[in-house]
Amino acid sequence: MGPMTATAKICGVSTPQAIQAVMDGGASHVGFNFFEKSPRYVLPELAAQLVLPTRGRNLKVCAITVDPDDALVDQLALVLKPDFIQLHGKETPARVREIGRRTGLGLIKVIPVTEAHDVDLAGNYETIVDHLMFEGKPPKDAAMPGGVGARFDWGLMAGRRFARPWFLAGGLDPWNVAEAISQSGAPIVDVSSGVERGPGLKDASLITAFIEAVRRA
Repeated sequence: MGPMTATAKICGVSTPQAIQAVMDGGASHVGFNFFEKSPRYVLPELAAQLVLPTRGRNLKVCAITVDPDDALVDQLALVLKPDFIQLHGKETPARVREIGRRTGLGLIKVIPVTEAHDVDLAGNYETIVDHLMFEGKPPKDAAMPGGVGARFDWGLMAGRRFARPWFLAGGLDPWNVAEAISQSGAPIVDVSSGVERGPGLKDASLITAFIEAVRRA
């Protein structure tokens, strides 16, 4: 157990009830999904409305994108003003740097992992982003680049040190997250499908249970 307790990021939120559960539970981060193929997709205007009650609280807002074009990045910066843009696609280090320059916003780069070598690739991004996120690599035939609940061997992260706190994602839920934290040493854990009743349907009681399990881990 490290000196700090891990914190929770609840991702793909799309209703006031889910936002309320995130705030009541005391999550550190909340994510909105701007990838149109996702069942969690929301319009930037809706996200901006949902996030109003969170302003002024210690809750970081993340905009989840997949290879976003400049138009989307500019719209998010203008309409939502998130703390972080989370990049979930095949963005190159040069593109990541450009998005950071363009928006002045914080950046999270998602690194899909199946083996130790994948974790090493994070070094290409570590100096240009605020946070890295390590997520199980989705199966080859998946329509979605993430959010499919794919998990990887959490032990691959054990003892890894990065310049900034990093996120562990993929296949986490209220029942396995304590084990994931103890095996990986993750400072922040990210959940989406693991707190849903069905695709995109967040369950307030599961959100609460997840945040509680993280706090107790």
